Amino acid sequence: MPDSREFRTGFGYDVHRLVYGRELILGGVKIEYHWGLLGHSDADVLLHAICDALLGAAALGDIGRHFPDTDAAYAGISSILLLEKTGEKLSGRGWRISNIDSTIVAQRPKLAPYLEEMTLNIANCLGLSDSCVNVKATTTEGLGFAGREHGIAAYSTVSIVR
Repeated sequence: MPDSREFRTGFGYDVHRLVYGRELILGGVKIEYHWGLLGHSDADVLLHAICDALLGAAALGDIGRHFPDTDAAYAGISSILLLEKTGEKLSGRGWRISNIDSTIVAQRPKLAPYLEEMTLNIANCLGLSDSCVNVKATTTEGLGFAGREHGIAAYSTVSIVR
């Protein structure tokens, strides 16, 4: 009997500028650092990239379409809430998340001590096993805007099934 499930993949990318005087939130984790990311929400580039990947996989547009930075309702909002709402949008259309794989690109701070907590935050938010979520971090060896510590970027790929 043929497999009647529908599989899709999605890709997401986000970047925010580093600025002095804001908290640095990545994967829903507050990172101790003297710089934070500038944005309308908490500017969590990791969760924004995941939201974009999930929305793209389901052919639902992007994060700006669903949570515009021109809407005061999203000013300062936790990106964990945006991810939760994104997950609800997918499940409401019959999609189930199979896998999330993400990479944070930052010269500093060193993120290895925070990756497990980020993974658990994402998995718990979306009702997934932590074995379905992977978060890693890398530097650019001093190259580009991330290497010069002007900003932090994140990439994410996801797979979903219906």
